[in-house]
Amino acid sequence: MALELIRVMLREQGAWCRLEAGDVFTVHVGWDQYVYVGSDRPCTDAVARTRELGLFAERLSASPYAAEPEVTEAADEGFWASVRTELATRQGLLLEETHIVNATRWHRLTTENLNTVRAGLGPRALLIVWPDLQPDVGAVLTALPSEWHIEFVWETKDGTIRDVTVDETQYQELAALVADARAARALSLYTDERGPLLQAVLPDSDGVLRARW
Repeated sequence: MALELIRVMLREQGAWCRLEAGDVFTVHVGWDQYVYVGSDRPCTDAVARTRELGLFAERLSASPYAAEPEVTEAADEGFWASVRTELATRQGLLLEETHIVNATRWHRLTTENLNTVRAGLGPRALLIVWPDLQPDVGAVLTALPSEWHIEFVWETKDGTIRDVTVDETQYQELAALVADARAARALSLYTDERGPLLQAVLPDSDGVLRARW
């Protein structure tokens, strides 16, 4: 089953996951379609065999797709107080509401709509707060990295917030897609480059945090 999952991921058919057996053996297939294999053994023979097959195995200290630390902070009143503090400084924020991995809703937060957005959030969602979208969409496009995948988030003319994952080969198509966008922001997909302002998980109505992220 693991082998079939890897094949599906490499065919870019939409599946994406981390295959892990504790700290013993891991396989990650990244957005870049590279395969990252981790083991508690040297794997000298496997590396040699890989090179015989015409592939280029490189030793890395860690996979860029290693699982992010589990979020255990509750989105309680203290969290929302921090959100209000950020709003007072920045005037606006971008809220990522995730129910399951790769199923996200986006909200632009202001002091005026914060309570309304908060009331409509789904139970046990993972909440990640980012700096607001930037109104100069052209500047965001110009600043995109020369390589690697990014998540591009933008607001359409009708106020809908959309996102798409692209790499450097798709920037021209992206520019056409967001030609009428009001505002946008590019977010890194790599753990060591992601720096949200705040993140927390919605507790249940009794205040207990039961969701695991």
